Amino acid sequence: MDIRFVAAGSGDVLAVMAGEGGELLASAQALDTATGGRLSKAAKAARFTGGPGQVVDVLAPEGVDFSRILVIGLGKLDAANGLAVERWAGHAVKRTLTSGAEKLVLQPEALPGVSKADAGAHAALGARLAAYRFDTYRTKLKPEQKPTLTTVEVALEGPAAARARADQDAAVVEGVFFARDLVSEPPNVLYPESFAERLRDLETIGVEVEILEPATMEKLGMGALLGVAQGSARPARLVSMKWNGSSSKNAKPIALVGKGVTFDTGGISLKPGAGMDEMKGDMGGAAAVAGAMKAIALRKAKANVVGVVALVENMPGPNAQRPGDIV
Repeated sequence: MDIRFVAAGSGDVLAVMAGEGGELLASAQALDTATGGRLSKAAKAARFTGGPGQVVDVLAPEGVDFSRILVIGLGKLDAANGLAVERWAGHAVKRTLTSGAEKLVLQPEALPGVSKADAGAHAALGARLAAYRFDTYRTKLKPEQKPTLTTVEVALEGPAAARARADQDAAVVEGVFFARDLVSEPPNVLYPESFAERLRDLETIGVEVEILEPATMEKLGMGALLGVAQGSARPARLVSMKWNGSSSKNAKPIALVGKGVTFDTGGISLKPGAGMDEMKGDMGGAAAVAGAMKAIALRKAKANVVGVVALVENMPGPNAQRPGDIV
């Protein structure tokens, strides 16, 4: 999806802001006046209160360069921050992603604690994150499931400043998508060895990656981790990722540690069958650390950071760890 920053946008759908109580912000107020009160009337009919994520979808009248107008709530304006703007933009993208619309225009406003340039950057970040999809294994999509949205324009005064601010977020988006991809993979594809190899790819962007195998882990006394792995045919891995970006020789590293149980059946203490498929998500902590390391490296952060993830599959079996074992 292409994100653009413009002074004035045009497209299929326009998204504007409203606060608590249905208060229309400047762009929405101007549009409401130009359309003879169309937005305020629609908001009243829908009992719109401007709560976070609440949406009024209005068919645009003749003379407006859009087919639809989305009035999306921010909640309390005095408490609205950058995250609120990201969520506002995210709601707009989710509303239009598969709607048939090809182009969405976001009109963010300056808020009490957010400048207009920062609001534009946050809107772009929220749009990018909301457009994420994991369709790797989907072979068929119904027409109504296929994304149609190809372009998002962030329309505001001084678009260059917002674009410069948003460029700094590109690495964050890459890191978040990396983590989301890892969490979304099925456990027969992402297991300790394959997870570790995906992390080795971070070497291409300057991360030092060290992968420990069971023999080394045993020498280091990692009995608890190896005990969990006993019931699985998949051997455990421990991965250390290092980013040395500080210019100071005395800078202490920041340490990030993530749990990486790629599938957790509960081992010999088997979990209930209902919802068992969701146990692939027990490696979400490791995915978060991996995503953070990717973002840190892509941003070329001026800090020393170490990310450590313990990767293991917890399965029942003749060698599975028993409750009460000393490891």
